[in-house]
Amino acid sequence: MSKLAGKVAVVTGASKGIGAAIAKELAAQGASVVVNYASSKSGAEKVVGEITAQGGKAVAVGANLAEPADVAKLFAAAKQAYGKLDILVNNAGIYEFASIEEITPEHFHKQFNLNVLGLLLATQEAVKLFGDGGGSIINLSSIVATTALPQTAVYSATKAAVDAITRSLSKELGPRGIRVNSINPGMIETEGTQAAHITAEDGAFRKNTEAQTPLGRIGQPQDIAPVVAFLASSESGWVTGETIRIAGGFT
Repeated sequence: MSKLAGKVAVVTGASKGIGAAIAKELAAQGASVVVNYASSKSGAEKVVGEITAQGGKAVAVGANLAEPADVAKLFAAAKQAYGKLDILVNNAGIYEFASIEEITPEHFHKQFNLNVLGLLLATQEAVKLFGDGGGSIINLSSIVATTALPQTAVYSATKAAVDAITRSLSKELGPRGIRVNSINPGMIETEGTQAAHITAEDGAFRKNTEAQTPLGRIGQPQDIAPVVAFLASSESGWVTGETIRIAGGFT
C-alpha cells in the first residue's frame, strides 16, 4: 500500500517548480492533493492532469496566500473536495533581491506578507481541519536562512522566520499530534530560477555554487519531493521541529 493512501494534502504554490514536484510525489504515494496556484491556472491544471493521468486524485484551487480571504477560500475548497485534511505543504513564496539602498517598505512587505504571514494563515486554517489523528506540516524554507547572500537581507530574513516558526509551532502543536518540520533547499533549477538567469548553465553564480557543493551539481525539484513525502508520512512519526538541509552538501 502507498504510504500516503487515504491522506489529503494541500500544497501551496504548486503550479510549477518545487511545488509541482511535491504535489505529484504526494499523489504518487496515494494522497489526494489540492494543487494551489496564485496566477498560473493553466500550470496548476497541467499538474492536476498529470496526476489524474497516473490514476491519482487532485484538484486545482486558486488563492493568493498573502490575502486572508483567499486563504480561507482555499481551505474551504479543500474541505469541500475531500472532507478533511492531513498534510499541509507551505511551499508558496517569492524572492526579490535588493541592496540595502534599494530596500523599500513595498519590497519588505511583499515578501513577508507571502513568505511569512501567508504561511501562518495557511497553517491556522489547516489546523482547523486536522482531525483527532493530528497532521503533518512541512514548511519550505531555504539555506539562505543561515547562509545569507549579499542583497538578500529581506528574503533571507523571511526564511529565517520560517525556521523559527517551525520550531515554535512544533512545540505548540505537538501535544495535538501535529508535526511541523522545515526543509532548506539549496539552489534548485526551476522555471523561476531559469527565467531570472540564476541557474543558467554558463552563469557565474551557478558555477560558484557547484564548486562549493560536494555533490557537484545544483538541485532539481525531484530532489526535494521525496523528502517531503517522508515528512508527510507515518515513517517520520517521531520527527518534529526539525530543519532538513537538502543542498548537496553546500556550505
